[in-house]
Amino acid sequence: MLNYSAGRLPRGFRADAAAPSDPGCKGIRDVFDIYTIIFLALAIFIFIRLRSVLGQRTGRERPPYDPYSARDARAPASEKVVTLPTRNAETMARPAEPAPDRWKGIAAEGSAVATGLDAIALSDRGFDAKHFVVGAKAAYEMIVGAFAAGDRKSLKGLLSREVYDGFEAAIRDREAKGETVENKFVSLDTADIIGAELRGSTAQVTVRFVSQLISATRDKAGNVIDGSPDKVTEVTDVWTFARDVTARDPNWKLVATEAGQ
Repeated sequence: MLNYSAGRLPRGFRADAAAPSDPGCKGIRDVFDIYTIIFLALAIFIFIRLRSVLGQRTGRERPPYDPYSARDARAPASEKVVTLPTRNAETMARPAEPAPDRWKGIAAEGSAVATGLDAIALSDRGFDAKHFVVGAKAAYEMIVGAFAAGDRKSLKGLLSREVYDGFEAAIRDREAKGETVENKFVSLDTADIIGAELRGSTAQVTVRFVSQLISATRDKAGNVIDGSPDKVTEVTDVWTFARDVTARDPNWKLVATEAGQ
């Protein structure tokens, strides 16, 4: 049993181990000072390197990225951001005013037809009245020819459902009787727009066609029962075409027909 009462220390421990005059203690302190200097030098070196790489703040740094802020508020002038012209609410709400006498050769300025054409053009910027008349003439000849030939497929793409049903019923009745129709266009003299309006999103344009036709209907035996295969007849038709201006389909369809005078 060890006895500490007489000031004796356990074997292996010296009473003067921490004395400053001990040469071993001085050596440990010298080693510690050398390592301290090395670490301080290394820290200074790293700081200088980081400073050279990252640079200094000059007060003109770009702010942190904010996904909710405006793009042009963050971009410096060197990025050449192009700002689009702005339109105020009044400009966006008010459509462009129609040019005076824009329907020259189609409708008289200030007439009901011109007013209707203006309304259609404001809703359908691609509408061109002269181009429409050209298309209406082509459609007129195609429809008359298809009806005479009983070509249901061609008619279906040019007529509204209601008009097609009427044409198809007449073709079916003619076929049941064994009758045939012979049609020959001599000329299409005029195609004048006599009505135009916008009903909701549906544009309607009414055209009066005046044509010169040779038309004859024959019975089952080949006898002429209507018209003449040799006589030119002037025919006047009033047809109304319609199109939904909000639809992607640019084609107009025949929605109403009547005999003109």
